[in-house]
Amino acid sequence: MVQQQKELRKQAQELLLKYDLRKTGCRVDVLELFLQNPFALSHSDLEKLLGDDYDRVTLYRTLYSFKEQGLVHSINDVSGSVKYALCKEACSLHQHHDNHIHFNCNSCGQTFCLDEVLIPATALPDGYQIERLHFSAQGVCKYCNTAT
Repeated sequence: MVQQQKELRKQAQELLLKYDLRKTGCRVDVLELFLQNPFALSHSDLEKLLGDDYDRVTLYRTLYSFKEQGLVHSINDVSGSVKYALCKEACSLHQHHDNHIHFNCNSCGQTFCLDEVLIPATALPDGYQIERLHFSAQGVCKYCNTAT
């Protein structure tokens, strides 16, 4: 358990270095949570998991800087809340390549990135330009399916 925690901390610090982000306690702790969880996390999820360690504004700033640097991408789930997940591809400053499906579980309420399921290319009529494409699926996730 202690070794696993050390490994998560090391991975978090390496990600901060890779994305040219200053290492702070909050950033390391938030990244550890993203690395531990297979699903996307909302701001309120982070607040609950971190307790009183960091204030609301610090968490917003942390998520904003992660998103701006291409470390996380945002997901609007079916409830209307915004969740965040680590980018798996080579995202960069202001340039996200999150062209995968997001899956919302009707049972546990979690949102998952299905990186292996890509959104098909979309051709629009002349004059239209896609800035962001959202594609989500709903059902029961593999964790809830195995629990029954």
